[in-house]
Amino acid sequence: MTISGVFPVIGAVLLLLSAQGSLPSVLSFNPWLILFGVLVMRLPLVAGLLPLLDARAVAGLAFLSTYSYVIEVIGVQTGWPYGFFEYGVDLGPMIAGVPVALPLLFLPLVLNAYLLILLVLPSARSNRWLRVVSVISVVVAVDFVLDPGAVSLGFWSYEASWLYGVPLSNYAGWILSATVATVGFDATLHTEDVTDRLSSTPYLLDDLVSFTVLWGVVNAVYGNFLPVVVSLLFVTMLVRAERFSLPGLTG
Repeated sequence: MTISGVFPVIGAVLLLLSAQGSLPSVLSFNPWLILFGVLVMRLPLVAGLLPLLDARAVAGLAFLSTYSYVIEVIGVQTGWPYGFFEYGVDLGPMIAGVPVALPLLFLPLVLNAYLLILLVLPSARSNRWLRVVSVISVVVAVDFVLDPGAVSLGFWSYEASWLYGVPLSNYAGWILSATVATVGFDATLHTEDVTDRLSSTPYLLDDLVSFTVLWGVVNAVYGNFLPVVVSLLFVTMLVRAERFSLPGLTG
């Protein structure tokens, strides 16, 4: 409850107050406070999957971490594949204009999508093509919640805009990166072991719960209607799967 409910609500309030200029400068968009909050909300995912990380999985994570960083550097410098954008909020140490903590911000989103599909779409457990395509679709939906909220807060901004300050090219870029990451996870993780772990570890999707709460609140405050609807769809899936661990709900 503390990690999946309290932390994202407090995080959303602090981010919103920071964007409004209502916090002391030492707290307003404090990069270390942001990264600490993200790390805490990632802990259930880390703890849940840690027993499954053999040498192959660790190698896969290392490759995908490198990929996520390299493609972001290319994106910042060339505008491909996401569209021209720039960071507006300090997210900690940077190298080549990209936060060092980027893998911590990106890879768990794909892992959460992967776990959600294994949980709610049993037929995908034995069908690799269905699994990969479904996970990619969920990852893009996750970004449709994340990016409009982040742009509204001023985390980053795009040169072009399609909807809620985000260009279509961004989602095309996420399809590319989601494909690489999903195929990478699928090649290095043992699907049966992950499914068993998912069944025996109720908190394994708490990171997705906290993500949904935090960005759902942010988008609601800024009037980003469609991202709020997508957030509610995630809530519905998590509630039906008995993974939405907030007061009054099963989890």
